[in-house]
Amino acid sequence: MGVRGRATLAVLFITTFLFSSWLYGGLDHCWDYCLNNFIKKDQSISLYGSNTSSEDVTPPLEVCPGQKFQIAYLLMHLQDAPVSTNDVLLNPYLASWDELIKFMESLGPMVGIISQEIETKTSIIRKLAQKEEEERNQRAQDSASSGAYVSVRSMIVSELEQGLVNFDQLTESGCRTLLRLHRALLWLQLFLHNLAEEKREMMARSPSELCREAYRLTLAEHHSWWVKKAAELAFVAMPDRQFFYKLMCVRTQAEAAASLNRVVKAIQKVYDRTQLALAEHDMLALP
Repeated sequence: MGVRGRATLAVLFITTFLFSSWLYGGLDHCWDYCLNNFIKKDQSISLYGSNTSSEDVTPPLEVCPGQKFQIAYLLMHLQDAPVSTNDVLLNPYLASWDELIKFMESLGPMVGIISQEIETKTSIIRKLAQKEEEERNQRAQDSASSGAYVSVRSMIVSELEQGLVNFDQLTESGCRTLLRLHRALLWLQLFLHNLAEEKREMMARSPSELCREAYRLTLAEHHSWWVKKAAELAFVAMPDRQFFYKLMCVRTQAEAAASLNRVVKAIQKVYDRTQLALAEHDMLALP
């Protein structure tokens, strides 16, 4: 293996380690302290505000043949997640992340490292839900009864009642895991919003620049210098704008904006409800 090959492997190893620390809360212990300030600033980042009660009645997006990531499925899952009780159903929420993971994987191996860590998080919640369902079945409970991991709010209430949430130490609770996904969702929402912009000055900027800006406005201030440098490496090799058009099966920026704005609006509705549920139970700074 040549010098260049060894250097590439070294970069991938370091990036993997740092992003693992990012999502698992290591290295950067100031994250918990900074998050309170971050949440206060969320309002300035909010793209559609909290008044998103009107349903999207426009036709569903078309499925793009021959592609792993489907923006149509992403939008469908996002729209299925909110329920009338100001809650978020976990199955469609996690299904939304499945599509977002495919989206990130399509952007190259460096960004794919981030997606692997996020997939680990979605797996934690799914395993907790499966374990809880198996325990209910063993107790011969009514199979029609709702489980603890049906929605964001049911999970929060159940884990608090069982003492599974530790406000002082790191634990693999569903609530803590959800908080990490919640933070990452804001970053991706802002990136997609930036991609949808049709202003000339925004279109003149590369997706790499737009993603880096979204990161700096959301997660960067809570990360150590090393984690931020790893993120910069991941964003450098991001594909150009034409790649994103192909990914969404569109030909122009106007068509891309029409699809992306619907997705961004749907994300905002899910984000707002999750934010409120976590805030009501003082879970915005779980270690």
